[in-house]
Amino acid sequence: MRIIAGRWRGRAIAAPPGLATRPTSDRVREAVFSMLASRLGSFDGLDVLDLFAGSGAMGLEALSRGAGSACFIDHDAAAVQAIRANLATLGTAASVRQSPVASLGPAPRGHHLVFLDPPYGQGLAAPALAQLAAHGWLAPGALISIETAATDSLDTPFERLVERRFGKALVRLLRVPAGD
Repeated sequence: MRIIAGRWRGRAIAAPPGLATRPTSDRVREAVFSMLASRLGSFDGLDVLDLFAGSGAMGLEALSRGAGSACFIDHDAAAVQAIRANLATLGTAASVRQSPVASLGPAPRGHHLVFLDPPYGQGLAAPALAQLAAHGWLAPGALISIETAATDSLDTPFERLVERRFGKALVRLLRVPAGD
């Protein structure tokens, strides 16, 4: 796996060992960042949250493209270790937490860009969104990219901007209301 664009373009990053993590493919990452770039124009200075982070590829890609800060959260110890190793390899720092979504609690600040890639088929996307909204993790007007199985439904109060299918995966791009 490699960073696609930005200051770390072409740099290799590692995924956690084993089958517990399903890394987002380069093709899907490229498509997601294309959708985001067309709406944001620039990633400069954005505060990013990568939840169910796995290798941290989405948040690392955003940092590579100019995001100002990132917070990576995963409940799996191997994933957290892989994220820390990837940050060290790239020579950068970010907040990394090992935590289940249900235990997140209040946020230190709202994030402008949020990536969610929960395990497929477990119905975790909607509860994760509710938890983030309830505890201040989402900045007003934030964009949220959610990757789920194409067969997973998602009930959310947020504005749906686009949905794109990539084989067994479905990426939804949502927007938090500007007044929330």
